[in-house]
Amino acid sequence: MPQSQLPLNETLLKDLELTSSDIQDFVKLLFDFQKKNQSQPDECQGYCQGDIYKWLRAYNGIHGYVSLLICIFGTIANILNIMVLTRKEMAKAPINNILKWLAVADMFVMLEYIPYTTYQYIYMRPGEKDLSYSWAVYLLIHMHFTQILHTISIGLTVTLAVWRYVAIRHPNGNCANFLLAHSREAILFPFIISPILCLPTYFVFKVRETLEVDTREHEAMYHVYFDTDSMLFRFNFWIHSVIIKLIPCFILTVISLVLMHVLCEASRRRLKLKDYDNPTKYAIQLNLNETKSRRPPRCDRRNDRTTLLLVAVLILFLVTEFPQGLLGLLSGMLEKCFFAHCYPPFGELMDLLALINAAVGFVLYGLMSKQFRTTFRSLFFKRHFGSSEMTRLTRVTTTCV
Repeated sequence: MPQSQLPLNETLLKDLELTSSDIQDFVKLLFDFQKKNQSQPDECQGYCQGDIYKWLRAYNGIHGYVSLLICIFGTIANILNIMVLTRKEMAKAPINNILKWLAVADMFVMLEYIPYTTYQYIYMRPGEKDLSYSWAVYLLIHMHFTQILHTISIGLTVTLAVWRYVAIRHPNGNCANFLLAHSREAILFPFIISPILCLPTYFVFKVRETLEVDTREHEAMYHVYFDTDSMLFRFNFWIHSVIIKLIPCFILTVISLVLMHVLCEASRRRLKLKDYDNPTKYAIQLNLNETKSRRPPRCDRRNDRTTLLLVAVLILFLVTEFPQGLLGLLSGMLEKCFFAHCYPPFGELMDLLALINAAVGFVLYGLMSKQFRTTFRSLFFKRHFGSSEMTRLTRVTTTCV
């Protein structure tokens, strides 16, 4: 390259102790580097394409309005859950206390998500970005806050499942007595361990400043930055996907199968006793000349309803958490291509599933729990609710059924 093509300031070259030949070599290497990068094909080309991604991007356009409605409904519903589950006749059972604190965690998740979705998806136009320092800091706080609370919800759900498993399989064993004596510690444990499990996330994501050199003012822009090539980034994905998501999903899957097996056994027992109005049949089967009818005990039917309710809660949790854990695991295994092209389109859908999971507790309890409905009516419709029902209800063992 001729020297006349590079008019250089001789004073600057002298101060930096650079010669014209050094500049020529640098420019040549720069051109070679750009040419090499332009000719090299994109290693992530063709990743994650298809109709499902078109559908996901189409949904992302309405995510703000859908999530806002769910958050408003879920916040009110969880407040009602807390009010009902803290009633004296409900608060006696440890399971109801777990459900109460689960509602508290879900309520705060939704309260925090309301300003985020309102500004990010409704106030700002599609494609618009807020690169201010305050918004970058809010995004960082939003990320850590929701992850910690969501991890607490996962821990409480696992505690709920283990508690019910022990109550069914070993109702009079040492483990059941130990859990009953340390119910407060069992509820407090997820609140302590969750911030510790989320510790790597605090160091992976940070607010980074960049300068827009195209403007005269050289305006500073801020965004949440993470180094996808760092070992800590990949380690965080393994922690998040395996320990926080997939291991609890495995535990809940096993416990859900055990609980459903218990329900099937109870159903078979009820079928055997279905003909309790036919005393002759029982006399033949038992070789007894008795005519006493046999109904399934009331406490057994109540326990079955409790188990069915908890199975519904666990299945809903699995539907929500397993896809998130799987996406995180694939991001840790396939690294930057999958995370850059496949993970982001699922972000809003994963948020939607988590919000639905946090909002439908009130609906599940209302549909499947007679005691919850009775307590709710006594709390909000006292004038039209007789005292005889509550008197009968408080005589039985208090669980959320």
